[in-house]
Amino acid sequence: MNRTRTLILLATLTALLLWAGHALGGQAGLMFALGLAGLMNFGAYWFSDKIVLRMYQAREISPAESPDLYAVVRELAMQASLPMPRLFLIPEEAPNAFATGRDPRHGVVGVTHGLLRLLRRDEIAGVIAHELAHIKHRDTLVMSVAATIAGSLSMLANAAMWGSLFGGGQSSEDEEVGSHPLAGILGVMVAPLAATLIQMAISRAREFLADEAAARVSGKPLALASALRKIENWSRRLPMHSGSPATAHLFIQNPFAGGGLLRLFSTHPPTEARVERLEAMALRGSAAAVGEFH
Repeated sequence: MNRTRTLILLATLTALLLWAGHALGGQAGLMFALGLAGLMNFGAYWFSDKIVLRMYQAREISPAESPDLYAVVRELAMQASLPMPRLFLIPEEAPNAFATGRDPRHGVVGVTHGLLRLLRRDEIAGVIAHELAHIKHRDTLVMSVAATIAGSLSMLANAAMWGSLFGGGQSSEDEEVGSHPLAGILGVMVAPLAATLIQMAISRAREFLADEAAARVSGKPLALASALRKIENWSRRLPMHSGSPATAHLFIQNPFAGGGLLRLFSTHPPTEARVERLEAMALRGSAAAVGEFH
């Protein structure tokens, strides 16, 4: 259900980009939107992992430096039928972790210093299994595509807004190919907001899938539930100092989360909802034996 929902949301996001491009600039705007999205997706596919790792000042750690962590990751990767990912340490005290990489063969798992210091071994295993699920499901690629399409819409809207402010009015020829001033204004105001909401919805759907897959692979859904609670509680006391909210969807918990209206734009489902699902899995006994990702 969540996978179908993701496909529908991605299709909606793409359609929204094309509509906005056409509304803002007619046929030329449509082609510009396609070209912009293609260029940004190409960059995200090849370089997003390097950009994120540099943004968080992450450094690669060796098996000799952290043998226990490597043992946990290697065991879980084998159970998930995945290649061993590269491991990076993020110099942050806030407990958290993320996955990146364009495909399973180029998978990267980053963990903060705080995660290794504040969580138990079985909780760390649950977190790692969650990140491996993202790699298995190619969520890092899915979310990169969603983020770049949303970013393309914002850039398109900004270009249209500044163009209208500085005299970039439409010609009669543009109007004949189907663009309309009112549609352009609506595109500037509505499209970026709608794109952001769709991007967040895709991210929340993928988090539920990764939780369920991680519980099956680790065999300990309650350990993951405990980790999620600890990460949320510690994050309130130890805020993330580096990085950007634009990368929040990569983490197991949003390190930049806020309260109030900000929850409407959350990249992650509420922790309690995730915990309830994991506890239900434990009660059903569906995670008693290690299974494969679905």
